[in-house]
Amino acid sequence: MLTAEQIMATNKANIETLFNLTQKAFEGVEKLVELNVQATKAALAETANQAQAVMSVKDAQELLALQAGMIQPLAEKTAAYSRHLYDIASTAGADLSKTFEGQAAEAQKKIVGLVDSASQNAPAGSEAAVAVMKSAVAAATNAFESVQKAVKQASDMAETNFNTVSASAVNATKAATKKR
Repeated sequence: MLTAEQIMATNKANIETLFNLTQKAFEGVEKLVELNVQATKAALAETANQAQAVMSVKDAQELLALQAGMIQPLAEKTAAYSRHLYDIASTAGADLSKTFEGQAAEAQKKIVGLVDSASQNAPAGSEAAVAVMKSAVAAATNAFESVQKAVKQASDMAETNFNTVSASAVNATKAATKKR
């Protein structure tokens, strides 16, 4: 049977977890805003420089060369921005996953404790029901661990694919720029 102290402790732990999750979410948003502010400042400065360069162009050939010279750095900056964005998102996701995993492990311990307590206080002849409960808890634990492993593998694969696509895009831009 749960006591009032246990219920209060559980509620307190849940509130602390909620505040920690909220703080981590805001940290991710803060990093995203900072990245966007830096990218906007850099884009404004670059636009001013490019406008000055365009104003000093003397003929069409020089204008084409100037435009070609702008494409590769733009692709590299876009890839770098995307990489930073991905890093922020994956770090925030990892932080949230760690918190959820910790909560799941704690909840699992409590459930196992409740099942053990119930089995010790169970009336004679209920061993089969207790065994079924323990088996269900074990099956749920195994299923949760399998899902965690699958999510980790999918995240690793997504990161590998993202890195490959980013590198391919930059290399394709470099190759296209060199052909001009």
